[in-house]
Formats: sequence, C-alpha cells, structure tokens
Amino acid sequence: MELMSNQVFRLLLDDSFEAYPAGIYRVIFDEASINKTVCVCIQPADDAPARPGGRKKLNRTKNPRKKAPPALMGELIWMERDYLQRLEANKLLITVEIEREPIYFVPIESPKDQAIFAQRCKAMAGFLDVEKMQESILVHEGLGGLVREAMAAGEVCRTYVYKQWSTLCRLGLNEITLLPRRDRCGAPNVSRPCDPGGRKKAGRKTRTQRVAKKASGVDLPPKQPGMSTEWRAAIVAADNQIKTPVKPTMPKRCTLILESAFVKKYRQENGLLVPIDPKLGEYPNKQQIRRVLEVEIPRLKRLLQKTTLGHFKRSLRGLIARNWKGVSGPGHTSAIDSSVGDIYLRSSLNRAWIVGRPIVYIIVDIWSTAIVGFYVCLTGPSWNTAKISLFNSVADPALLGELWGYQPILSLNPFPSMCYQLMCDRGEYLSKAASLTAIKLIPCMAYAPPYRPDLKGLVEVIHRIEKDAQFLFEPGAMDARRAEFDLRKSHPDESAMTVREYVQYLHLIFAEYNLTADRSHRVDAHMAAAGVFPSPAGLWRWGHVMGIGLQRAIPQADLITSLLTPDTARVGRSSIVYAGNDYYCPTIQAEEWTTTARNFGSWKIPIHHYPGPVGRIWTPNTNGEGLLDLKISDQSKTSAEVTFDELSDSIANVQMQHAEVAHQKTLYALQTLRKVQALRNNAIELTHDAISKAQGIMPTMTEARAVEVACTSSPRGSETRTTEELRDEAMEAHEEMMRAVLSAGDDEENDHV
Repeated sequence: MELMSNQVFRLLLDDSFEAYPAGIYRVIFDEASINKTVCVCIQPADDAPARPGGRKKLNRTKNPRKKAPPALMGELIWMERDYLQRLEANKLLITVEIEREPIYFVPIESPKDQAIFAQRCKAMAGFLDVEKMQESILVHEGLGGLVREAMAAGEVCRTYVYKQWSTLCRLGLNEITLLPRRDRCGAPNVSRPCDPGGRKKAGRKTRTQRVAKKASGVDLPPKQPGMSTEWRAAIVAADNQIKTPVKPTMPKRCTLILESAFVKKYRQENGLLVPIDPKLGEYPNKQQIRRVLEVEIPRLKRLLQKTTLGHFKRSLRGLIARNWKGVSGPGHTSAIDSSVGDIYLRSSLNRAWIVGRPIVYIIVDIWSTAIVGFYVCLTGPSWNTAKISLFNSVADPALLGELWGYQPILSLNPFPSMCYQLMCDRGEYLSKAASLTAIKLIPCMAYAPPYRPDLKGLVEVIHRIEKDAQFLFEPGAMDARRAEFDLRKSHPDESAMTVREYVQYLHLIFAEYNLTADRSHRVDAHMAAAGVFPSPAGLWRWGHVMGIGLQRAIPQADLITSLLTPDTARVGRSSIVYAGNDYYCPTIQAEEWTTTARNFGSWKIPIHHYPGPVGRIWTPNTNGEGLLDLKISDQSKTSAEVTFDELSDSIANVQMQHAEVAHQKTLYALQTLRKVQALRNNAIELTHDAISKAQGIMPTMTEARAVEVACTSSPRGSETRTTEELRDEAMEAHEEMMRAVLSAGDDEENDHV
C-alpha cells in the first residue's frame, strides 16, 4: 500500500493493538525510507477513547448565543507504515473522499475577498509546496521552520499561520481551500427575533436615544420595538388572507395587514363596534412588514403574487425544452396563426377607396423556422381562410406567382409539401370543417391551450418580424406598441398599397427571412462540418438532404377540392359565368359547351375558386380526368388582379347606389321628354304657317328632294347640276347590276358554256 500526500483514510478500532485512535486522517506525506507516514487527524471517531488528563474546559464565551468557531487541528502524527499496511490488509483502513462545498468552485468576484485570498496564498506558499513542506518537517521534525517562514513572507502572526494550517488540514492541501468564507458571516437565513426579555433591537440608535445618552447618560428604550416572533407570525397570517389574483402594491398591502392583524381594540358607538387606532409601538411599521414579507416569502412566490398565473406561464416560467422538441425534421410539424396587419390597404378597383386592415395568415415549419406559406385576405379569421393558407404552402409557386402577379423567389428547396402535424388555434381545431380537412390531408392536428400563445410563440415572433419590417417604411403602416409614444399613429389616408401589392411585398419579406435570418444557434458540430448555411432555408435544405425531412405527395386536384372554396358556376351561351365574370378554356370550346347552352339552355356546374384574385377557377372534367383550369376572359367585367373581396365591395357599392342611379335616369328621361314635346310643337306650328303662306305650283317629292340634297350637300351647287349627278349615279348602278347577271353565265358547272 502506498499513501499519497493529501489522501484521506478512515481508521477503524483494532482490538488487538490500538496504537492510534479511530477516526479520519489526512496524509501529509509518506516516507518509506524511515518507515513513517506523517498524518493529521481531522475528525476522531465518536467511540474513540478520550485522552487522559485535565478537566473539561469551562465555557467562558461572552456571547453564548454565538456559534463557537471550529477547533484548531494540525498536530502531526508519525505513524508506522508497516502497521498501516497490516490494518489495510485486515480491512481496518479505508480510503475515503471528501467532497467540497459548491462555493469553492465559484470564481471570486469581490475585490476584498480576492485581496484576502492573495494574502493567505502568499503566507502559506511553503505549506502548499509538498516537497518543500516534506523537507522542512523532516529537518525540523515539526512545523516550526514552515511557520517562521510563513510569518516572515506574509507579515502575519503565528496564530494566523496555525489557523490557515488547520484549514488546509481540514479541507485539503490546495490553494482553493484558503478561500475566505465571508458568506457565513452574520448567520444568514437565521431568525433573530426581538422577543420580550430577549434580544434587543439591533441597528443604529435613534436621534432621541443618542441625544439622551450623550446629555444625561440615560439609555432610552426605542419607541418602535424590534420584530418579534408574534408579530412575524401575525404578518404572515394576515398576508395569506389577502386572496386576490394579484397582490396589491406594498403600501396598500401593509395597510391591509395592519387592519387585519393589529387593530385589536374597539368601542361601542350607537350599537356598533368602531375600531380604535393602535398606538405607536403596538404595531410594526411598513419597513418591518416589507422585511418580513421579503424574507419569509421566496422570490418566485413573490413574483407570482405580482402577476396572474396565465401571464407567469406565458412570459415568466422556466423553459424546460426547445420548441422543436419531438419534431423529427423539416416538414413534419407546422404552426399556423393569423393576425391583423398593422397597415391600411386600398382597393384595386379604385385606389381612392380604403378597404381597411388585412388579415394575414402565416404557416411556419417548427424544425427549421422557415415560413412555408402565407395568405392575405380582408375577411375575418376562420378555417375557410386557414385552408387557403395551407393551399399556398403546398401549391406550385409558379401558380401562386401567376395568381398574384409576381415572379416567385424559390427560397426553399425542395418545395414544401403537406405537413404531418399542424398546430393551430383552439377555435380552428374544434371546427367541423377542420376535422373534415384533417381526415383527408392532415394525419395529426394539435392546438395550444387557451390563453397560451407562448406554446406557439414561433408564429407570434414571425408576425412581429413582419410588422417591424413595414413599420416606418410602408405608407399607411402603424405599430400599436409604439402608438402611445406618438411615434406612429393611425393615418389611413397615407396608405398606398393594394392587396395584390401587399402580397408581393410580404413574399419578398418572407423570402428574405428564409434566406438571411440568423440560425447560428441551431447549427451543431455535424451541421458545421457539412457546411450548413445558418438560415431557415439552410436548415430546411440540410434536413431533407440528410433524410430526416418529410415530404408527402398529394395531387394538386386533391388540394384544390379539399382546400379551396367550393361553389357553382353557370355554363352560358358564350362562356362559363361565375360572379359576373366570363371564364374559358380550350377543352370547353372543343367540346362545344357554349353551343349546347345556346341551343338547349344553360346549366350549373360545380367549381372551386381561389378567394384571392379572380383570375382562376377549377371545375371537374366530366369527359376526362382531373380538373379543368378555367381562366378569366379578357372581355370579362373584372380584371385578373382584382380579388373576390374587392369584387364583392364593388357589387355592394353598385347595389347601394342603385336608387340614386335610377333617380338620375328618371330625371334625365323627364327632361328629354319635355324637350321632345317642345321641339314637336314648334315643328307643327312652323309647318302650319308655311302651308298657309304657300302660293303657286308645288314641286313634286322628287324635285323637292333634289333641291334639299343640293342645299345640304353643296351650298354652291345648283338644282340642275344636282339632278344630273343623281341621274348618273342611277345609271352606273344599273350597269353594274347587268354585268353581274351576265357573268353568272360563265359558271363552270353550266354544260352550255
């Protein structure tokens, strides 16, 4: 057996030979050449025999309530190595390990503690050098030489050195053992009540007490007693009776505690008990009550008392996991949420119209934090509009670009597909339409509990990014969080964007987010070695390359029939009519649907339309497979960039103005009728006058017509010239007719030719 320096062992009692008492020892050094092991007893056994001689030392401490310091140790014990080896063979010597307190592993921050620690290390440098300490002990056969060197090096007294040596023996021959433990000064977390007949009130004396002591040498008692055990219990009990969701402010709280626990006297007034105000010294002041509440109630419980439980769980609770916990990879779980856009939009039909603030849906992939789809509408949030967001997240980007009129930026590769699990709001989850959609397309749906947006906070963060991006940059944008500072108020008149332009704007913003948002904290060592770009698009791409991404192949026809809004259209004489617009496709023209409708009557067909722009609708191909893609006609009443919401506004506006338009038509018809009657009456009167004044031979109708034509067509022409021109035109027409009749005889089918 070889015992090393600073090693600790436990020595059990040996009935055959009790050379050394049982206990726990620390090895200072082991010298095999002289068959000695120098040790220090750091804790004797409880059943070890007491050393003979002397009597029990009387306790003469001035303050018996003060805890006595630990006894000094460090007396060197020269043990026989052979004897220790025999004990180890008989299992009476057991090596043990002593764990340090956690504070010894915390860096020293206080400058004063650092100075004390440096002074101790400087003085005890000889004791910390194992070889030097061993040599000095062997030469001087004790600690005398090391003690004298420590006193000279650190300029300290002998008692100081022996105290530090005792600390080294108890805790270990290491520098960290000399750490000052000022955290134990003052008995922290120990109650020191000022009960009657016990401890006096601590702290500085009041001015009245100091003046009395200085002037007459009299020690006046304080007017305000110290905190007693009874007062402390009463304060805690009274505070527990305040049953409110949020504790009131501290002044109000102290008043309620005093009213509840320290108003103990009443008097009779008109048969009623009226409380009597307590006198000074009969109740604790507000500082004492605050101190009791801050000491007796833990910090977390005090934090809960300042807010509601829901707010604590949303914003203050401890985080136990990451939001992608349980998500296998990109495309597995998505979260959807809607928010009112902080911007006012204008109508595509007439930019002078303000259509209000839009509803923006966003779908985010939980694993990669990438935005896989979004939707902008003017109607309230519902599952019908949420389905359109799902369609946007999985539809062909080229189709969406054609519908909204922008060139798509392909930020995610591969294209997103329908997720396995969708996290939505509780109202959407409980709707029947959501259940029907989930049965067809989404295997698993989940929702966060009520009033817990923190469990779906990733989508909320994206909404904040979207709003912060447009704040102070887009006309008509606003920020509700900064409205109270007058940094941005609501100015709808400044708005300039339409729904179509706002969708294009969000597409650019979200594409930039997918490609540039910093996700360095998500890139682990394996991703960094693979060269993963730290962005949502980079994580999305890497997850699919590594095979942990989820992709589900769903035909576009199934997506259209399951997610887009169903309705009916009418096959008309020239096109498919829906919402007053004309739609067409080559298949309809080839199968002559319009011809059938013109000759045998129109009929209705089922269709699905995209609630955004009116440019596309889809209907089942009854004579083939899949769906027919119908595009809006150029001769339709509405252009392709107008949305159905704006079209509805236009129709409603026309209907609201119907009475006014009819009134204007009626007024114009009445005015025209009056003018026609006046013109007719005037013509009749002039004709009667002309007939009554006419004399001589009247020209024939032909002669009168020739004169009229000559006067209206050529003011300088004469009647004879005009008549000749008319005769020439008649002759030319007659000759042309005769040539046509004669040329008919030259037909090749005529056998007589």
